[in-house]
Amino acid sequence: MLQPSAPAVRIAGDPAPAGRGDHIDVAVLTAAPATTAVRLDGVVKRFGDVIAVDGVDLSIAEGEFFSMLGPSGSGKTTCLRIIAGFEQPTEGRIWLGEADVAGLPPYDRDVNTVFQDYALFPHMSVLDNVAYGLRVKKVRKPERQERAREALRLVQLEGFEERKPAALSGGQRQRVALARALVMRPKVLLLDEPLGALDLKLRQAMQVELKDIQRRVGLTFIYVTHDQEEALTMSDRLAVFNRGRIEQVGTPAEVYEQPATGFVAGFVGVSNVLEGEPARAVNGSPHAVTIRPEKIHVDLDEPTVAEESVVAAGEVTKVVYLGAFTRYVVALDVGGELVAMQQNLRTSSMEALQVRGRRVWLSWKRDHAREVEQEEGSRDPEEEYT
Repeated sequence: MLQPSAPAVRIAGDPAPAGRGDHIDVAVLTAAPATTAVRLDGVVKRFGDVIAVDGVDLSIAEGEFFSMLGPSGSGKTTCLRIIAGFEQPTEGRIWLGEADVAGLPPYDRDVNTVFQDYALFPHMSVLDNVAYGLRVKKVRKPERQERAREALRLVQLEGFEERKPAALSGGQRQRVALARALVMRPKVLLLDEPLGALDLKLRQAMQVELKDIQRRVGLTFIYVTHDQEEALTMSDRLAVFNRGRIEQVGTPAEVYEQPATGFVAGFVGVSNVLEGEPARAVNGSPHAVTIRPEKIHVDLDEPTVAEESVVAAGEVTKVVYLGAFTRYVVALDVGGELVAMQQNLRTSSMEALQVRGRRVWLSWKRDHAREVEQEEGSRDPEEEYT
C-alpha cells in the first residue's frame, strides 16, 4: 500500500482556540420569551429512589411547536405528564401563562393531551367522539356539533362524521384524536408520541400535516418523541433530554449543527466523536471533538489543504452502499475512527465497494468540528449501523 508523502495529519493555518466560547449558551436559549405559554422552574420528580426529572428549567413561548426529545427513561414524558397534571412534581413550580398550576388536577388546566393509542370510543361515531369533551362540559348540542364539524374540517375529515373508529385507517384515527383535542380550544396542546403507531410513510406525511395544522390554529404544541427526525422536521425549538435533565435547548439547526455535548451530538443525528490523542492530533484540541459524517470528504489521493481545513489519513475498514449515499468507516493513522457519508453523484455501487481496504484522506472544514463535553452515555457513531 502506498504511503503518503506528507504527515498523516495536517492542519492549515493557526489552531483554533481550545476554549468553549463557541458553544450555544443553554442558559440564554432557555430564557423566558416575551410571552410565555409554559414555564417549568426547578422541577424535580422522584419515584421512590429514582429521580425521573432532575431540576428542569424550561420556558416555551405562545404559538411555538416545541419538542421534547430523548431516549426512553430520559424524563421527557414525565415532564409532559407534569405539565398535563397527570403527575405532580416533587419539587418546583409549573406555570401556564401567569398561573401557577402545581397541584391542580388535569381538568382544571387549560391544556389537552393527544396520546399514542388515541383512546377513541369504539361505539361512538367520529362526530360524537370529537364532541365528547364538549358534552362533558355541558355545551349545548347545536354548538358542540358545529364546533366538532369545524374541528373535523381542520384535520381534513369532512364526510367521516358518521363512521365508527373501526372503519378508519390509523392515520384517520390519529386525526380524530387530534380534532377531539383541538375542539376544546386549549391554550396548550400536549402530544405524547402520537405518530408512534403509524408506518413510516404515513408518519412522515403526518409530521408535515401536524406542523401545518399547528401553524393554522396558532396553538402552542408540546410534542414528546424519541425520533430525532420528527423533532427536527416539526419543531420551532426542541429540548434534548438525558437522565432527567435537559442537555440543550435550541432550534433544530442549532442543536444539529452546534451540539453542546457528546450526548446531543450522538443522539440528534449521527456524529463522530474523537477524544484524547486523536482529537489533539486531528483538531489540536484537548477536548472531545464531534464531526458530522456528511461534513467529511473522502479522497483516494492526498488533497491540497485548503485554508482553515483539516486532513487526516487512514484506511477504509467498512463500506456500505446506500443508493443515494455511501457510508465509509475509516481507521485513522493517529487512532480512532471516523464515519463519512458521501453522496453518490458519480459513484456506482461497485466503485464504492472497491474502496474497502484502501488508503484514503479525509478532509473537512475546521469550523465543522466542534468541541463538546463528552460523558458516559454518549453514543458511538457505529452504534447506528450495528
